[in-house]
Amino acid sequence: MYFVTFTNQRYGSGMAIAVVIFVLGALTSLAYLIAFLIVLPILWIALLSLEPSKTILSDPLSFRSLSFGNYRDAIAALPLVQMYKNTIIVAVASVTVGAVVSFMASYALTRMVFRRRGAQSTLRFYFLAGLAVPAYVLLFPIYRIDLALGVFGTYAALILPYIAVSIPFNTLLLTGFLREYPAELEEAAIMDGAGLFRICRSVVLPTMRPVIATILIFNVVYVFNEFPFVSILINNPDLATVSLAVSRFPGQYTVNYGGMMAAATLVLLPQLAIYALFQRHVIAGLTAGAVKG
Repeated sequence: MYFVTFTNQRYGSGMAIAVVIFVLGALTSLAYLIAFLIVLPILWIALLSLEPSKTILSDPLSFRSLSFGNYRDAIAALPLVQMYKNTIIVAVASVTVGAVVSFMASYALTRMVFRRRGAQSTLRFYFLAGLAVPAYVLLFPIYRIDLALGVFGTYAALILPYIAVSIPFNTLLLTGFLREYPAELEEAAIMDGAGLFRICRSVVLPTMRPVIATILIFNVVYVFNEFPFVSILINNPDLATVSLAVSRFPGQYTVNYGGMMAAATLVLLPQLAIYALFQRHVIAGLTAGAVKG
């Protein structure tokens, strides 16, 4: 009887281990499959950028005449220095101001005491409601506002709407982190005589590096990829950002598909490099404040 019981226990333990191994293997295979499906379009663009336009249209899977000629055409046709300069100017201005405004709003929503009951929740809902509004619904109102302000066709025409669009997402991440931030650290700083700005600068901000890094990365990538706003609000080719400059790559009567793929690859590589360098901060920032610890 003891031998049968011992055998059943060993058999049950072995089955449990086998099930766990099978589940882990299935999840690993699924993760690799999802990663492959995500990377496949990027690899496809990179391979097509090495083929002539005729081959792309007739036999895109041949891969027999690969060359870097498309990249030479893209570099010669695109004002790379100017378009990256414009994009960096818009990104630095909009991301910096948007992050500062979002931090001040989030700190007020999670730390300040409002006189009217319900005002705090109403303001929080007002900020987060921006996530439910498609930014491109605002194209025509923003166009009219830019004309009224006299900033149409300038950097400010893009910087102002980019700041407004980034605030809801930034506020969502920052408030989630600040809600779980221990207030004892701020109380200790107050006991030492620190003021509000010193508390934010020396106590709160240094511990928010993952969240700040996540906000900066997502906002910079958004500015690099955004097209509807810049196509409507910028009419000067000298102020074209990366996305707008690449969209004007095709000719009037013919389309250089190989050159377009090469231009898309040149635009995509800096963004992939940013993600590769800061992916640890992105994951930490998205999970900050998600659980209590």
